Amino acid sequence: MTGERDEDLEARRQKLQAELNEVRREAGLENAQERKAEASRKGYAEAMKLSSEFIAAIAVGGVLGFALDRYAGTSPWGMIVLLLLGFCAGVLNVLRSAGLVAQPGEGGRKKR
Repeated sequence: MTGERDEDLEARRQKLQAELNEVRREAGLENAQERKAEASRKGYAEAMKLSSEFIAAIAVGGVLGFALDRYAGTSPWGMIVLLLLGFCAGVLNVLRSAGLVAQPGEGGRKKR
């Protein structure tokens, strides 16, 4: 009687251990998928930030160039010059945000 009982307990323990291993394996897969999705979201956010900084710098240059041409009568040179300056400022902002160029006031290149 005790032998059968011990065998039943051992069989149940093995079954529960197998189920526990399966649950742990599934949880590990879910965690890996969540980490991958989070990395993807971070990359998308970084891309949106960089592109908006670039576009904003060009837009500001264009608006200032238009205003300069309108009020100073320098058409089209104010627009051309300030659009180019806006483009350069946008590229510099993107490089700074990406960490490829040192921030103003920093001694050297930013380490990654």
